[in-house]
Amino acid sequence: MSSIRLNYFLDSVADAGMELLRGRIYSNRGRRKSAAKLCHELLSTLGEASGTAIARDIVDRFSAMGEAERLAFFIALKEQFDVDRKSLLSAAKNFCDQKDDASLAELARLVESERLELFRRINMAPGGTRTIVEMRRQVLRLSKDHPELRAIDADLKHLLSSWFNRGFLEMERIDWETPAIILEKLIENESVHEMQGWNDLRGRLAADRRCFAFFHRALPNEPLIFVEVALVNGLSESISPIIDDQREISNPFKADTAIFYSINNCLEGLQGISFGNFLIKQVVQDLSQEFPNLKRYATLSPIPGFCKWLKSALNDPQKHAISRSQVNTLAALDSNAWLKDPELVKSLKPLLLRLAAHYFINVKRKIRPLDPVARFHLRNGAKLERVNWLGDCSRNGMRQSAGMLANYVYSPDTIVENHERYVKDNVLAVSRDVIDLIPRRLRKT
Repeated sequence: MSSIRLNYFLDSVADAGMELLRGRIYSNRGRRKSAAKLCHELLSTLGEASGTAIARDIVDRFSAMGEAERLAFFIALKEQFDVDRKSLLSAAKNFCDQKDDASLAELARLVESERLELFRRINMAPGGTRTIVEMRRQVLRLSKDHPELRAIDADLKHLLSSWFNRGFLEMERIDWETPAIILEKLIENESVHEMQGWNDLRGRLAADRRCFAFFHRALPNEPLIFVEVALVNGLSESISPIIDDQREISNPFKADTAIFYSINNCLEGLQGISFGNFLIKQVVQDLSQEFPNLKRYATLSPIPGFCKWLKSALNDPQKHAISRSQVNTLAALDSNAWLKDPELVKSLKPLLLRLAAHYFINVKRKIRPLDPVARFHLRNGAKLERVNWLGDCSRNGMRQSAGMLANYVYSPDTIVENHERYVKDNVLAVSRDVIDLIPRRLRKT
């Protein structure tokens, strides 16, 4: 059943249920009950039609809420639909005593908060899945100032991780014939290399370019994540020739390298739910079948955390082998005027390349690389192949990484080994070219 037909069916069920439960949606005085009270009603009803009707009313109420109302609603969900800790402790003690399947099942039931079942029932409504995703987006934002809401985020992430696992996703190629409603969302959600409009998009969907996205049937015309690919010769070191909409279109069947140059998540409510690794691997498979001449699959990736880290590193320069004179040189990064000074460019190039290599290899968050893009690709089995000087001189590229970009190479022969060594032994797959950017005397043993 298509998502459109399914929503039509759910609407019909909900309409039928509305006549059955006027008294459950309205109080004795004829006033509409609060959204929190409706959530209690939803959990207590057993009928499919009435349950769908209540769920639809909750969905409609939530979409109309202002920020203060949403906060009050989420606080009510936290306080009124949390885990019953007293019963849970009792069940845990009973399982320790009995150690049988029945006590284990009861313990498992009580570990889940009532919110999980509530969200499952809200999902019965037309547009329910979209509302659950939007709820998580709002919770993520509000929880920065209201940490008590993180329990709700944990419940939502748990459910959405199941609902949006790879088995439910469909990959589609995006081209100029794709419906405009989807194309507009690509322009809107491109966060790595901003698009200025339809001409930019047309260039990125040309014959020597490819774009693929994951979709979920519950969210028609809503790309979850998309990746942009350039079919070129050789390992690209700069983004400008790739995204130039005035470039000469090349023959993709003569290309020997596929460059993944932008990957974007579109729904904030699905943050932390990984799709990118599956998308890249499926795109590699599809491209290898369409273009047998491709010999290499690589990225041209941003280094989003570098300048932020460098700013903090200058508070303790000796720790990172930065001399006093180098601190003074690095002060030029406060503006982009240094790009017009050949002597500054000459001084900064070896210093920034060395610090970038140090940042990738030695700077960690716990035991993993600090840089989020590095963590993503290295965990997926890629190899950090090269750091590119002034590969992205856009305002965003200069702000994030002083214009540097990185190539990660996905080699079918080593991808599994690289992944296993990263996960099990914390070993990073890094080329000799990157390692050699750090003078031997400064390398950590």
